[in-house]
Amino acid sequence: MRLAVIIGSTRRGRFGPTVAHWLAEQAAKQFEIDLVDLATANLPATLPDADDETPQEVAVLSSRLAAADAFAVVTPEINCSFPATLKTALDWYYEEWHAKPVAIVSYGRESGGCHATAQLRQVFSELQAVTIRNTVALPCYWEQFTADGGWPRASAGYEATVKLMLDQLVWWAEALQDARKRRPYQP
Repeated sequence: MRLAVIIGSTRRGRFGPTVAHWLAEQAAKQFEIDLVDLATANLPATLPDADDETPQEVAVLSSRLAAADAFAVVTPEINCSFPATLKTALDWYYEEWHAKPVAIVSYGRESGGCHATAQLRQVFSELQAVTIRNTVALPCYWEQFTADGGWPRASAGYEATVKLMLDQLVWWAEALQDARKRRPYQP
């Protein structure tokens, strides 16, 4: 099964790639990984009218998202929400998300990105995707580095949390993949 791990931050000095690579390493035990970095996807910030031609960058990412059986979104929390670039990426696509599960890994200050997660659940519901219950929240993530700069420290305890989330994601991905094969999803 194919998992698209989406790095939602495009900010300079961002922490998202560190989290996404760690998550991809954990998920590679159960999924084929496609790492989608919105900083290099070059999606236009302006959405088109219905008659406009689809930009090449949008078409390229469309095929990658359509090929995914599941998604894992890695997002920071910025001002109690998720980044505008992530919202733009979600809005460019519609059918690619249908009847597929989404896991969310968030990071931030004391809340660990829980506000961003709550808002993403609402958006994915509208996109007819299924967010799984268990998430990974990384509060004050900068405190979880090892002395040599590695992340995360073993004592952070993130491995058990991510394993539970990924096990649920596998279950949902298999169930929804089987359902889509038996009967194509009709919104």
